[in-house]
Amino acid sequence: MTISASLVAAEVMEWLHGDAVRIEDASMLVETLAIRLNDAGVPVDRVTTGISILHPNVRTEGVTWTTDAGTELRRYMETPESLKAYQSSPFKVVFSESRSVRIRLCGPDPLPDYGIVPELVEAGYSDYMALPLPFSDGSIKGVTFATRVEGGFSSAQLSLFETIARPLALLCELQTLKRMSHTLLDTYVGRRAGARVLAGTVKRGDGETISAVVGFFDLRGFTELSNTLPGDKLVGLLNAYFDAVTRAVEAHDGEVLKFIGDEVMAVFPYGCEESARNAASQALLAAREAGENISAINRTCCETSPELRVGIALHAGDVFFGNVGAETRLDFTVVGPVVNLASRIAGLTRELRQDILVSETIADLMGCHAGALGHYRVKGFVDPVSVFMPPAGSIGADGNWCSDAASVLAREAN
Repeated sequence: MTISASLVAAEVMEWLHGDAVRIEDASMLVETLAIRLNDAGVPVDRVTTGISILHPNVRTEGVTWTTDAGTELRRYMETPESLKAYQSSPFKVVFSESRSVRIRLCGPDPLPDYGIVPELVEAGYSDYMALPLPFSDGSIKGVTFATRVEGGFSSAQLSLFETIARPLALLCELQTLKRMSHTLLDTYVGRRAGARVLAGTVKRGDGETISAVVGFFDLRGFTELSNTLPGDKLVGLLNAYFDAVTRAVEAHDGEVLKFIGDEVMAVFPYGCEESARNAASQALLAAREAGENISAINRTCCETSPELRVGIALHAGDVFFGNVGAETRLDFTVVGPVVNLASRIAGLTRELRQDILVSETIADLMGCHAGALGHYRVKGFVDPVSVFMPPAGSIGADGNWCSDAASVLAREAN
């Protein structure tokens, strides 16, 4: 490496060990590195990273920076197509053999049979280098550099890439661990709860009282299903059911807090009286959409699969949102009388053979008391509870199940 190249390497290494540590965004890290290399006279026209991550849906995450298009974050799902592309990728060699791959695209030698080669040639690149990024757990990730300069990279520039690979790997690992923490918490405890845990709400009893619409989605006949279906088919149906409900809840600003056996508990928080009606409206729309999603599953499942039915209950009020449990095993959840009553009303959906039931509190918030089914005693509550049946097909775009005329009559009657 020449004196000039050594100075460039020293400057980049100083940055990687210094200011770069404060960059938490992977795209910004790659872009800044590319710009710094070019400013130092290293002709880089394309930089990519390939990092396998712990994620329920994504196999690999990578950043691609080019002088033409800037920075793009790419996520690769584990599909037959992506697996096939990986088999012919330089990253397979990097990951599995922990060695670099150089592809000289402008020389006299025949080009290797990597899937990315035609793309690189068409884009006018002359040289390409893929290098391993060793993580502290022993796993190998990857980074690539490509240039359009005539003649490709010099030997000093290739040595520079080798030199900066390890400190770059440490930065990528730090960012990956942070993203992994967010992903795992979002996946297992929910987006809002995960954010609170990362913010330091980790002690038993930590939390706060919030106002929310609480929803329970109860799969009908689960015991019969579990007794008659083989395990793999039962899990497949459960996954389809949970996905149908979760998509509906998240589409309407709610959050699934947990799966309790065959039951889904969700919350739709609100902060004031003005937003309470909107939260109730969104919860009702989520209930309607969940029913539609379940119906779509029933239409497309094979003839041997039993029809799925779901009972949905909604109630609203103040709940404690925080950590409960034992000293060494905590659960971030909502608890309180509002949660208990919502659960009891979910039980009434089975007894009354109704798909959706809401409490009087929800009916009051929506200004609609049509569909009143009466007063019922439920376990744990002294006074009978009033429940209302908003038929799924009657829930309008605003979440209400009363027409204007019916709403007026309902208010007059009450």
